[in-house]
Amino acid sequence: AASTARHLYLRGGAGVGSMATVYGGRQRRGVRPSHFSRGSGSVARRVLQALEGLKMVEKDQDGQLTPQGQRDLDRIAGQVRFGALNA
Repeated sequence: AASTARHLYLRGGAGVGSMATVYGGRQRRGVRPSHFSRGSGSVARRVLQALEGLKMVEKDQDGQLTPQGQRDLDRIAGQVRFGALNA
């Protein structure tokens, strides 16, 4: 879910289909050449539903982060950066 939230933060709105494409990968086909294969739509859908439940994503055409979700990610990023500077 954190990776999906970061993806929405950096690249704007995205739906289940585009998330399945982002998290796809190589499909190995034995002796034949490999091809790209989309990731699971079910997993992408459940992650987006979980983020909606946390009020981090709005359910609309854009699928953008809410202001609260953006604020939370900014706060977490600041904590990570501060922790890295002190380490």
